[in-house]
Amino acid sequence: MLELVPFLEFYLHQNIPFPNLDTFPPQLFHTHFPFTSLPQPVIDSQCRIVYICRNPKDVFVSFFFFSQAKSPSLSIEEEFEQFCKGVRVYGPFWDHILGYWKASLDSPKRVLFMKYEDLKRDSSFHVKELAEFIGCPFSPEEETQGLVHEIIKLCSFENLSNLKANKIGALSVRDISIRNDTFFRKGEFGDWKNHLTAEMADSLDRIIEEKFTGSGLTFSDS
Repeated sequence: MLELVPFLEFYLHQNIPFPNLDTFPPQLFHTHFPFTSLPQPVIDSQCRIVYICRNPKDVFVSFFFFSQAKSPSLSIEEEFEQFCKGVRVYGPFWDHILGYWKASLDSPKRVLFMKYEDLKRDSSFHVKELAEFIGCPFSPEEETQGLVHEIIKLCSFENLSNLKANKIGALSVRDISIRNDTFFRKGEFGDWKNHLTAEMADSLDRIIEEKFTGSGLTFSDS
C-alpha cells in the first residue's frame, strides 16, 4: 500500500523536496500530519483532502496495540496518560481532529471530513459521497451494475487483511521495521469498551467535552 500511496512523511524523513501538486501528475498521498503541519505545496495547491477520524477512545486503543506490536515499552495506563496529555508524535488528538474539521467547514469543496463509524454503518452512501467529492461520481448504470458494492467488497477490511502482500513482509523506514500485518487488527469500532476502564473512559469523555464543545463535532460510542 505504501508503495502505491506514499506517506508524505517519507519526503521529510528522506529529505526529498515535495512536488508542486498543481503541476505534478495526479497522485494519491496519505499522511498523519495535522492540517497546520501539511507541506506548503499542499496548502497552496488545489488538491482535495479527505480526512477520516474515529472516536478518540478507539483511536487510543488502536494506537496502543500498534505501538505494542512495533516496540513494546509503556503499559496501557502509561500510554493513556500521555495520550490524554497530548504527548504524541502528531500532537494532541483534539487539535488534530479540529484542524481538519474546521478546514472542512471553511472549504467543503476541498476538504471532506468523514467518520470511520459512519463509513462502517453506511458504506454505500459514503463511497458515493467520496466519489462525488473527488469529481468521479458513479453513473446510474454503474450503480445498477453493482459497482459501488464491488468497490466496498474490494476495499473491505476482510479482503485487504487477507491479501498475501499484507500478511508477509515489512515496511522499513530508517532503522525501524514494521510487519505489514501490524497495520490490520480488527477493523471495528467500539472495541475501546474491551480495554478501557470506566475511569479511563470518563477521563476521555471529559477531555472530549472540554475540547470539542462549540465546534459542532460529536462522537458516538455505539
